[in-house]
Amino acid sequence: MIAGVDFGARFAGTTVVCFDLGDHLELLRVARGEDADARLFAFVAARGPRALYLDAPLSLPAAYGHSGSDFFYRACDRLLAAMSPMFLGALTARAIQLKHTLAPTPVFEVYPRAAARLLEQQHVQGYRKDRPSSYLAQLQRCLPLPVPGAVTSWHDIDAILAWWSGWRHTRGEACAFGHPSEGIIWV
Repeated sequence: MIAGVDFGARFAGTTVVCFDLGDHLELLRVARGEDADARLFAFVAARGPRALYLDAPLSLPAAYGHSGSDFFYRACDRLLAAMSPMFLGALTARAIQLKHTLAPTPVFEVYPRAAARLLEQQHVQGYRKDRPSSYLAQLQRCLPLPVPGAVTSWHDIDAILAWWSGWRHTRGEACAFGHPSEGIIWV
């Protein structure tokens, strides 16, 4: 089992985990006011996923390691037009800490918006434009497992897309963007 995570603000109720249960995908939503980090630690302890695929920066630009001149973006961010890890500040710090704390469970960085762009080639349209349920109806055609429940937000969709990128990664189909010494985003 692997898990895709749309990683949101710690107590905002915007963190969603998508994981496979053999014959379908399940969504675990962290409630508003609940500690998302504690819930993720508990999820990993209870479920023991082979890997987590996290929608959040897991590293800083190389300039902070004294080997580059860009203090705002990593190569992977520029390639995918992703937000700066520095702009995301506390979210980036929490994600890096989460990866460190969850070791030896592997944690990989993914970017659902890039996954949605890739899926447009398979005629999955309307990412963040239509209702999440309309988008899921199209997305279901490309998923190896169904999502039997209703989606309630774009956070659910992003968790599903994070899981899909992870599924592609486990099959050797995912594309790596960036440089290993600075940070890789898997799509």
